[in-house]
Amino acid sequence: MQFKTAVKFTLTNNGIFKIDNEVLPRLCKYLQISKDDAEAGGVLLGRFLKDSKNIIVDHISVPMIGDKRSRFSFVRNKKMHQKIIDNEWLKSNGTCNYVGEWHTHPEDYPTPSNVDTDNWKNRLKQDKFSTRYLYFMIVGLKEIRVWEGDKRTLTITKLKKL
Repeated sequence: MQFKTAVKFTLTNNGIFKIDNEVLPRLCKYLQISKDDAEAGGVLLGRFLKDSKNIIVDHISVPMIGDKRSRFSFVRNKKMHQKIIDNEWLKSNGTCNYVGEWHTHPEDYPTPSNVDTDNWKNRLKQDKFSTRYLYFMIVGLKEIRVWEGDKRTLTITKLKKL
């Protein structure tokens, strides 16, 4: 399965969360098609579009040395991925932001595990970010799904695909 056109979701504030076309081929490289393919993941980097409620994800980090990967888990090396966040922030003059995390699942229509939702709540509590929300994306074999996490309430809400 290949995701070829931008994927969009409705945010809880009625804005749009868009995964840019340029990001999709990078995600597709890590689909867990074979029974030997390990989970993959990284961070979502994007922009808050001026004078709108919209967010566009136009960069991601991908698995790297120090990440822990198995068939059913992915743990990123925080220092290595943080370097990418910092570099993109500097290159963009402060417009490219950390907006969340992504990982794969070896299922057609991904559903977060309890480990996923517990990790997301920890990210909301521990990570430093400038907005109220983080976004968590799971890339399945046939569909990409996104959840919005609220750092004030620790509520996780599945976003509706447009």
